[in-house]
Amino acid sequence: MTETTESAAEQPERKWRPLNSRQRRVLGVLVEKAKTTPDAYPMTVNAIVAGCNQKSNREPQMSLTQDDVEQVLDELRSMGAVTEVQGSGRVAKYRHHFYDWLGVDKAESAVMTELLLRGAQTLGDLRSRASRMDPIPDQGALKLIVNSLLKKELMIELTPPGRGQVVSHNLYKERELVELRAEYAGRTPPPSSDSDDDDEPPVRQSAAQAPSSAQAPGSAPAPPPQPAPAPSGVTADMLAELSVELAELRAEFARLRDRVETLEQQVRG
Repeated sequence: MTETTESAAEQPERKWRPLNSRQRRVLGVLVEKAKTTPDAYPMTVNAIVAGCNQKSNREPQMSLTQDDVEQVLDELRSMGAVTEVQGSGRVAKYRHHFYDWLGVDKAESAVMTELLLRGAQTLGDLRSRASRMDPIPDQGALKLIVNSLLKKELMIELTPPGRGQVVSHNLYKERELVELRAEYAGRTPPPSSDSDDDDEPPVRQSAAQAPSSAQAPGSAPAPPPQPAPAPSGVTADMLAELSVELAELRAEFARLRDRVETLEQQVRG
């Protein structure tokens, strides 16, 4: 047996495949609820619908119907990611096979689930959010998980390593992935909102930036900096409304794109 053949034989067979936005949401909900509300797991279709459409811990917001979720569950079952089980009163319930399907452990599954439910985010936000499903004590522990997921090709880096680095999962369809990489190309990562980035040195103020503790005799204290004025005619309420409308348009675009992909698959089939 050649060295190349031996190396290939050591690699486990990949079971996972790219998912559209609705498939990612349904699968993410099943894993999340299994971790956070185990008494209600396996889940009924109605419970999955509610989990997909909830307002917290979701990006973008969705409004999936029961028919939508049933169709997605059938698609995930054909991939081996989900199975149907018989519940009490002959109500069909569903369970995930996330660990085996992706080849991940508990901590890795929490990180991947958070990415499926929210999409791209900074490492600091990711640690605090994924910790609600599985404890991740600090950024050092998260980086070990991230390195493992990168090696398994389940995670992608959208901005360079360092404070505020943005990452996401690698289960996007090809067109989505191209659009996502283009969106973050050349972007300076925002600072992480998580205070656990303590393993990286704090940014120090230069002498010109640092406030002086001594004032010249008889001089008046320097006035505090004033915030930049808002553009004329634009109010905070208007900006908030525009932000909501933009999020809704993005969600509707994602739904339309998924339907087009489904129709394409049906035509090819």
